[in-house]
Amino acid sequence: MESVDQPQQQTKPGGILEKLFKLSEHKTSVKVEFMAGLTTFVTMSYIMFLNPIIMSKSGMPFDGLFLATCLGAAIATIFMGLYANWPVGLAPGMGLNAFFTFTVVLQMNYSWEIALGAVFLSGVLFVIMSVTKLREWMLDSIPLSLRIAMTAGVGLFLGFIGLRFTGIVVPNADNVVALADLTHFGFGKFGPEAPALGFLSFLIIAVLSYRKVFGAVLIGIAATTLIAFAMTWVLPTEFFVVAEEAKSWAPATGFVQYPGGGLLAVPDFKAIEPIFWKADIMGALEVAMIPVIITFLFVNIFDTAGTLMGVAERANLQDENGKIHGLNKSLRADSISSVIGTAFGCPPVTSYVESASGVAAGGRTGLTAVTIGGLFLVGMFFLPLAQMLPGFAVDGALIYVAMLMMGSLAKLNWEDFTDYVPAIATTVMMSFTFSIANGIAFGFITYTVLKLGAGKRDEISNGVWALTAIFLAKFIFLP
Repeated sequence: MESVDQPQQQTKPGGILEKLFKLSEHKTSVKVEFMAGLTTFVTMSYIMFLNPIIMSKSGMPFDGLFLATCLGAAIATIFMGLYANWPVGLAPGMGLNAFFTFTVVLQMNYSWEIALGAVFLSGVLFVIMSVTKLREWMLDSIPLSLRIAMTAGVGLFLGFIGLRFTGIVVPNADNVVALADLTHFGFGKFGPEAPALGFLSFLIIAVLSYRKVFGAVLIGIAATTLIAFAMTWVLPTEFFVVAEEAKSWAPATGFVQYPGGGLLAVPDFKAIEPIFWKADIMGALEVAMIPVIITFLFVNIFDTAGTLMGVAERANLQDENGKIHGLNKSLRADSISSVIGTAFGCPPVTSYVESASGVAAGGRTGLTAVTIGGLFLVGMFFLPLAQMLPGFAVDGALIYVAMLMMGSLAKLNWEDFTDYVPAIATTVMMSFTFSIANGIAFGFITYTVLKLGAGKRDEISNGVWALTAIFLAKFIFLP
């Protein structure tokens, strides 16, 4: 009898990890969960480098943002794993960080402290919605076409920023924008510019991702950085053109400056002090900030819901009736993480669709998430590497992420004119007005007017009516 039972005991995980994550119930093991966590971390680790680059344009310190990104992602992901027991990684949201920087701070001229206040308020609203029926009402009242358009529009917005940062797209007096000289190498308003290398970074990442190469994004960034580093040594200083607005800060030689102390360094947590819990909540409590808060809230809610439901389906976290186990807990964890992230100076922290890669590798429990969080803590030691990476190499990844997000347009109902036109209006106007909030506003107004004109009044929910009124009031009274 003992000899029969012994093999069964060996196959069942035990100890504290079994009690916390119910590994045997989910038919997984510690080894599988660790490898799944590593897989997800590698696919989403680009955020450690991209978020500080984007957010630092708002005037926040790069070093502090790097640590904030790692800490915010680590705490949020570990919380998701321990509380919800889901294999999901969280980090500052792509698109929302761009909206924070380029729209709220640089275009609307609010301080980054007030912008963080708006992030905090949107996070509090998200928490309230996650513990009440408001979340269900919101998800049901907003039409699918506009939800799809929000993801695609944020993608197009990010893509335009990536093209601008790499120097591929430049300002033009006659046509607003134009294609740059792809042979240009130098320094401009947004940092080092190398259109050809930025495009090369995107192409490398895209090809490797298509071929499902592990760590495709990191490989693309690293390869482009090495090429730029080689150019620094091979080409004369005169080769790199320095624009007038960059002469005060551009380095004497090349694109890539190797940190003398190496690629690793012990984190200096004093770097985060200038941005730690500096949110100006009272400053965000004004009428003009309502569209900003709504934008942070909407994009966060719909992105989170879509990601979590997609991960749940792949991880078999739903029963035979389609009910998703632990969805409410995972949504609460995500919403609370948005509030926690504000303390570190992060834009809304949200669930990442890259978590699907870890699920594909076998991740089924929160141990995968705890592993991801632990690796983000290790990532804090790589600040010198983050400082070394040229912007155009990382921006190639930004363009790639943008293309993935725009792929959601394939889910539109292209047979219904009153569905796809508002969605296209949302997507296009986000980029052309350089504002996610304006794009959402145009989309809701277009949707309501088209449905009314087409005699489809019954398809307009109370939520859409209310939001259309808010956005119209914004354009009339807050131009």
